[in-house]
Parts: sequence; structure tokens; C-alpha cells
Amino acid sequence: MSNVSEEIERLFNGGEEFVYVDEYADALARFKAAWDLLPEPKEEGEMAVQILAAIADCHFFLKEWDGCRKAVQQAFRCGADLDNPFFRLRLGQSVYELGDEREAANWLVPVYLMEGRKLFEGEDPKYLEFFRDKLRPPEGGWPEGW
Repeated sequence: MSNVSEEIERLFNGGEEFVYVDEYADALARFKAAWDLLPEPKEEGEMAVQILAAIADCHFFLKEWDGCRKAVQQAFRCGADLDNPFFRLRLGQSVYELGDEREAANWLVPVYLMEGRKLFEGEDPKYLEFFRDKLRPPEGGWPEGW
């Protein structure tokens, strides 16, 4: 492993430690430093998508919606699967917070249809409530707790 790869990994792991104690600004600084060290073309870097996921999550918890949106979009350009539930969730939440409810529904509804409530557990209930009105209730109505 090269010195650069070792430094990228060290920075990433340091960022993870800050995330563990909810110090998202410090974590974000480490993740961005790791991203900056990725050799060009960054999109082909082994850790590119993983670093961008961490960056997106930090921006999300810091309520930096545009930063979260941009990190997720960059992850897609780096080869992240468009059906990745985590990226779809964070992108949908970010564009919702940026005021684009139609685009938010385009990202959040499929997450719910693929994953159910599981991915929304621990998230602000406003995201589920927001798009529930955009779906036709199942026969017999919504399940308890929906």
C-alpha cells in the first residue's frame, strides 16, 4: 500500500471516529482531506464512493443540504448504483430540504417501495409523512404506524 493510500485510510478512519461521537464538522474535514488526496481521476479511486457517502452523511447531519446533494450526485458519477437506498434517501431528503418536493418524491418513494420503513427508522418522520400523501393507500388502508 502506498503512503498516499495509507494517509487516505488514516484520514477516513479518523473521520469515522469523529462520526461515532457526533462531531460531524471534524469528521467532514477528515473525509474531505481524504477525498483531496485521492489521485486523479478521483472517480476511479477505490474509496471514492465510500468517502463521498461519508461526506454526504456529514453534510446531512450538519443540515448542509446542498453539500449533501452534491456529494451524492458526485458519488453517482463515481459509479455508485442509482438504486443504492442510502444514496437515494440522502438525496431525496436533501432536495426536500432545498424545497424541491417533486424531485424529493422521485428519490424517496422508490426507497420506501424497495426497503419499506426500515431505512426511515431513526430519520425525521416528516420524510415519510411528506410522500405518503403522494401514494395511493394499499387495500385496507395504511398499516399501523405508517
